[in-house]
Amino acid sequence: MDDRYFDQLSSHLAQKIYAGPKGAIRLAVLTRDLKEWLTELPARPLRILDVGAGLGHISAWLAAQGHQVTVSEPASAMLSAAEQRLQAAGTPAVAYWSLPLQDLPAQGQTFDLVICHAVLEWLAAPHQALHHLRALLNPQGALSLAFYNRDALIYRNLIKGQFRKLERQQLAGVGQRGLTPQHPLDPREVQQWASQAGLHKQQASGIRVFYDYMPPHWQQQASSEDLIREELIYSRHPAYQHLGRYLHWWLRAQ
Repeated sequence: MDDRYFDQLSSHLAQKIYAGPKGAIRLAVLTRDLKEWLTELPARPLRILDVGAGLGHISAWLAAQGHQVTVSEPASAMLSAAEQRLQAAGTPAVAYWSLPLQDLPAQGQTFDLVICHAVLEWLAAPHQALHHLRALLNPQGALSLAFYNRDALIYRNLIKGQFRKLERQQLAGVGQRGLTPQHPLDPREVQQWASQAGLHKQQASGIRVFYDYMPPHWQQQASSEDLIREELIYSRHPAYQHLGRYLHWWLRAQ
């Protein structure tokens, strides 16, 4: 199985994810986390690499704060959309790389912070990606890693009574139009891969710890403000954090 890129699905992704509550919750949790966790790094403009930056939401947010951002996205349509977003926001000069994750260390640059959100689950060999990401970090650098949580996918299938699907281990996304990742990730395996790559998890949050489990009519009745407020509250609660459809980890170089 090859790596999956989104050249043909950028508009579909924008409408399906970023235009609704799913994207709003995701962005709210990620930016809340980064505001807090960035205080561990030097209080100066940071050199930041956004790997698989998609439509550029996080890159634009970081660049607006004066950081030196490099946007890396192998899908040309996505990279173009990200560049348009950052230019429209009037952010400082940003570098753009049309490269897959595996080719990034060969550029010979290292960064204070590497962002890698919703990328590993689309790779044919996600276990190798942590080594590539570690190679991109400065000695005291940090990795902001968000990935699709296999535990949450299993739990959702249990709630829906899809027991045969679970017995057959049919959890991976199929087809070229679907947005279910091809490699939902076991958090225990990801932690093992990170440790083997010389990375230590210091902080964690869940992303969409309850929204994805709500019946559709309740989702529609809830306001975005209420959803985001409660998701932020429960995203780090020990009972619910691990139910996040995505998990967001703050990893430091060992």
